[in-house]
Amino acid sequence: MSLKQWLAGIGLAAALALPAAAQQGPLVEAEWLAQNLKNPNVRVFEVSVDPGVYERGHIPGAVNISWHSELVDPVRRDIVSADNFKKLVEKAGVTKDTTVILYGDNNNWFAAWGAWVFNIYGIDAKLLDGGRKYWEAKGLPLDNQTPSYQAGKIDLPAPKLSLRARLADVSKAVESKNITLVDIRSPDEYNGKIIAPEGVRELSIRAGHIPGAKNVPWGRAVDPQTGKFLPKEQLAKVYADAGIDGKQPIITYCRIGERSSHTWFALSKILGYDVRNYDGSWTEYGNTVGLPIVNVAGTVWQGK
Repeated sequence: MSLKQWLAGIGLAAALALPAAAQQGPLVEAEWLAQNLKNPNVRVFEVSVDPGVYERGHIPGAVNISWHSELVDPVRRDIVSADNFKKLVEKAGVTKDTTVILYGDNNNWFAAWGAWVFNIYGIDAKLLDGGRKYWEAKGLPLDNQTPSYQAGKIDLPAPKLSLRARLADVSKAVESKNITLVDIRSPDEYNGKIIAPEGVRELSIRAGHIPGAKNVPWGRAVDPQTGKFLPKEQLAKVYADAGIDGKQPIITYCRIGERSSHTWFALSKILGYDVRNYDGSWTEYGNTVGLPIVNVAGTVWQGK
């Protein structure tokens, strides 16, 4: 289906009503983006997990970002430096007037990590609701051409360190109980039945979770059929049922901080709660000498 045919299918009046509303919140609808692919003030980035996805076909004009080499420091275990991030976005033509939209595969898993990094450096990045899954399901156009843009110029503010939790912050949260810890891993990881999902390489030598942490797997925030975030009221209920209501600050974590950035986005950007993402996550906390854990299943690392 062509873009013209698709727009005709949803109706001209509906299409014309979309732009203003779509830019007000943290999520962008596919319908709005389909209209604005050639808008010079819109820049789309793809941040996907599976290799080769972008090359096989991406949203026309989208810039590819490799999360493991362009959004992290290549030497230190850290997010990309401010200088390298500035080069990345300026090369893509981003200016202070650019609306930045990120999307990716796996229900925007790593796109949310990208949005977290962008927000740390002062760019209020939005997510394409539903990511690749929804875009492809609607038969919207894909392209395999790598775009090139005239370099932009942007002055980044001081990093928003308030969006990021460190090990010391988590340790204080365990002691004070005035901060809600949210473990977004699978129940088997949380309970200590497994240390990490099959096939991953970043490991802790201990299984279990941080004392006091509440377990809400990250995927519960999205509709499994469409890949879109749940409606705001329903999303709030998912977390409220687990005792997470935003009345006190929140720290999210997972294994290396990527899945938890998705929950950070849901809680912070959509629900408006005070949230920090702990990117050190279980691989840091679980490997740190002297810190308490809860290991319900009692699994012990069998390393060699």
